[in-house]
Amino acid sequence: MTTGIAVQAPPRVRVDVQLVLWLIVGFSLLTLNAPADLWGTITRLRVPDTDDAMRLVGVRDLLAGQGWYDNVQYRFLLPGGVQSHWSRLVDAPIAGLILLLSPITGRSLAEGLTAVLWPLLLLGLFCLMVHRGVRASFGPRAAVLAVFVATQTFGILVQFQAGRVDHHNLQILAIFGLALCLVRGGLRPGLVGGGLAALSLAIGLEALPYIALGALFLAGDWMLRGRAALPAFLGFGLGLSAAFPLFAAQTAPALWGTAYCDALSPPWLWLAAGGCATALACAGLDRHLSSAGARLGFAALCGAALLGGFAALFPTCLGGPFPDMTPLVRAHWLYTVNEMSSVPKFVAWRQWEILAFYPILVVAALAATWAAFRGPERRLFRVAALFLWPGVLLGFVQLRGIYVAVAFVPLVAGPVIDRALAAAPNLRGARLWGTLALSVGLVGSSWTALALLAGALTPTAANGRDPDGAVTCHADAAVAPLAALPPGTVLAPIFIGPSILLRTPHSVVGAPYHRAIPGLTAVIEGLGGTESDLRRQVRAHDIRYLATCPSRPGDDLQAETAFATRLTRGEVAVPWLEPVDLPGSALRVWRVR
Repeated sequence: MTTGIAVQAPPRVRVDVQLVLWLIVGFSLLTLNAPADLWGTITRLRVPDTDDAMRLVGVRDLLAGQGWYDNVQYRFLLPGGVQSHWSRLVDAPIAGLILLLSPITGRSLAEGLTAVLWPLLLLGLFCLMVHRGVRASFGPRAAVLAVFVATQTFGILVQFQAGRVDHHNLQILAIFGLALCLVRGGLRPGLVGGGLAALSLAIGLEALPYIALGALFLAGDWMLRGRAALPAFLGFGLGLSAAFPLFAAQTAPALWGTAYCDALSPPWLWLAAGGCATALACAGLDRHLSSAGARLGFAALCGAALLGGFAALFPTCLGGPFPDMTPLVRAHWLYTVNEMSSVPKFVAWRQWEILAFYPILVVAALAATWAAFRGPERRLFRVAALFLWPGVLLGFVQLRGIYVAVAFVPLVAGPVIDRALAAAPNLRGARLWGTLALSVGLVGSSWTALALLAGALTPTAANGRDPDGAVTCHADAAVAPLAALPPGTVLAPIFIGPSILLRTPHSVVGAPYHRAIPGLTAVIEGLGGTESDLRRQVRAHDIRYLATCPSRPGDDLQAETAFATRLTRGEVAVPWLEPVDLPGSALRVWRVR
């Protein structure tokens, strides 16, 4: 007699994919900043960019008692100083966090901790917005995949790293929030979206093209669908009117009538008011505009009146935000700044970091465009494509064009990779490999690895503008020793100016800001010209110290090598400049006799 013995199969281990993904996200966030970088920011205010340094200078001035409406940097280009076009609405929360921490840590550490905490808090808010936006349309797995992609996208992370207290991260949050409101539709999301657009304008005008596209999207939706799309269009127009109280909150009443092309002022308030009036007019006449053609005609008439009025009232701003910039300053400063460089220029100079920034944007834009005409939730992909393609086009010409657009990569990547994971078991051959390639192409760390590999195989060409040389010369170790010298005005390379203002009591002649054309001109001519050019600028601006960066000489403005460059190399010496020894500093410094 045989007895059947049932053999039990071992229990199947089920892997919680979402838990694994969240663990990876947590690890990515924990390793976003190297411990040495965090400590350097906390203890020495290490910041990644000149704009971050200048922002902290403005915040310090505000905390020291400088007026809310007084945006003049008085140690920049004496005797009058330079009026900044930056928003106090960005300074305020940073200053508030410093005040909150100061009783616990002291002012110095409070500044460093704020420089670490502020961008990390904004990154957490961005990840929350990404998760909620994707989860509402595609479910929890796609949402966590989107957050994972956000933590792997280099173009996003550089805007939220420790020390990044400039305004680009806030612009990302405002425009990304606007996009989510466009996806949802309806009166309330429209109001919120319009308010976020107004906030973006108050912070800075960099995102103006995206706001215009958002308005056109809602207007076009109303033209095609009529009354069903009207609430979102009307809400956006009404929300956009928030630009007026925001303008009043950050602009001195005496300047309310002054037109600026680089900041929220009457030219841009005209557009905001026109957008609000257009939305109200379309809502009032909607019942009489029964066809798409009639709605298109009326909206086109309103748009023509709005743009025509702008051109007639503010013609100077048609040429861009830098109407007073001279050819000398454009050639020897503006066009040498990395964020103003094109993709071909990055490639020609073998600056392979462009591979970490740009290709993923192209892949995401193509994927969003394809999904906008296939499958579910087409509206989300249409909105994503709407904001990605300007980044592709503008970013090809200027790197800064991708700063906002790259935030929409996770919005596309999360759902696309989620679909790929679901479909992969049923795919074979070319379709499987194509799906895999698309998924990998939407994860930024793969492009970062490619950039590192390209840099290792083909080192950056030797060119006088080596970015490592720049970092060395405006770092704390190089600039802080200047503080031991008696206060005076320093003539130094343009990119060092903000660090001198942040780390020393000295004044500067030049810093990388377009409202200071005389100072930019003085530095370019002084460091790039002859001895007589340098002496002329020294006298004109009452210079007490000359500082140069050996690894970043000035551009030669004549056939022979610039006098300041030869002075730095030790090839010449003159009695009216006395060398100053600053142990440990990468700078060469002279005192003017």
